[in-house]
Amino acid sequence: MMVIRPVKASDLDGLMELARSAGVGLTSLPVNEERLSARIARSEKSFSGEADLAERGYVFVLEDTASGRVGGICALEAAVGLKEPWYNYRVGTIVHASEELDVYTRHETLFLSNDHTGYSELCTLFLHPDFRVNKNGGLLSKSRFLFLAQFPEMFGKVVVAEMRGVSDAAGNSPFWEALGRHFFSMEFAQADYLTGVGQKAFVAELMPKFPVYIDFLPQEAQAVIGQTHDNTRPAVAMLHSEGFRYEGYVDIFDAGPTVQAYTRDIRAVRDSRLLAANVGDSADDATGFYLVSNTGFDGFRVLLAELAPGADSVTLSAEQAATLNIKQGDVVRVVALSPKETA
Repeated sequence: MMVIRPVKASDLDGLMELARSAGVGLTSLPVNEERLSARIARSEKSFSGEADLAERGYVFVLEDTASGRVGGICALEAAVGLKEPWYNYRVGTIVHASEELDVYTRHETLFLSNDHTGYSELCTLFLHPDFRVNKNGGLLSKSRFLFLAQFPEMFGKVVVAEMRGVSDAAGNSPFWEALGRHFFSMEFAQADYLTGVGQKAFVAELMPKFPVYIDFLPQEAQAVIGQTHDNTRPAVAMLHSEGFRYEGYVDIFDAGPTVQAYTRDIRAVRDSRLLAANVGDSADDATGFYLVSNTGFDGFRVLLAELAPGADSVTLSAEQAATLNIKQGDVVRVVALSPKETA
C-alpha cells in the first residue's frame, strides 16, 4: 500500500535515490547528502513546532509500506520570501498617450516583483519513474491539499506554484538568452541552480530595476512568456482543475507561469469532509477514488482508496486503518481524488 507521510532522517538514502533519478533539473532535490539532510532537518523542526514562520517547510514522502521504499517527494512552504527574497516578473501594461498627436499605445512590460511574499508554495514534487502507475501521481501531489485543509492557520491565504518554462532538449531557454544572459553573465542552468538553493540576493543586485518592454525582446522570447514546458503541462492541468489560475506572474529566468489560488478555494480543500471511520470489509458499492487522511500533525498520513462515503462515515479496511494509524470511530478527512469523481 502507498502512503504519504512526513519525511524523517532515515529517509535520506531514499531521497538520494530519488535525486539521482530526477537528474539536474530539479534544484530543490539535489544529489547532495548535506543539503538533503538539512532539508529533512528543517522539515522535522517544522513538524515539531521549533521553526519560525520564515523557516517552516513541510516535506512529505510517498512510501510503499510493503517494501519500505521511498517512491516520491512533495513539499509545502508555509511562507515564501520572509527570509530569502522571492522574485518573479509581473506582466503589466504601460500606456503612452498624446492628445495633441492623437496617439494612444499600450505596451506589455515586465516588472520585478515581490508580490507573493508571505504566500504559501507547493514545491519539490517528484515521483520516481518506477512509481508512475496506479494514480500515485495524484496521491502524491494532492495529498498536500488535505494538509492545507486540516491546518489552514499554518499557511497563507494564497498558495502559489511555479511551473517550468519553455526550454529546448539541451536546456536552453529562449527567454533567458534574450534577457537574463545580458545581466548575469552565466549559463541559465547555473542561475536557476543558485536560486533553487536559496542564493537569491544576486537577483536584486543584477536584474534591471525598471520595467522591461516586452516589445523589445525577440519574437521567440515573447512567445514563451507564461508558457509551460511540454513535460509540465499535465501538472498545470491538474492544478487548473483544482482552481489554480495564471495571474500574470512569470519566472525571472525562463518566464514559466506561476499559478495561484486562494487556499480556501482549492477544490480539494473546499470539498474535503471530516467523517467517522468504520473499520471493516471494504464496500462493494465504491463510487470512486478518494484521498483519505488522518487528522494528525506530525503523524499526518494520506492514502488513496476506492470508497463509497456515506453522509457521516466511511468504511476502511483494517490494513488502511492501520496505515493511517487510526481505529474504529476516529475522524478522517476525505475528498474525491479528482473533480470528476462522485463526491
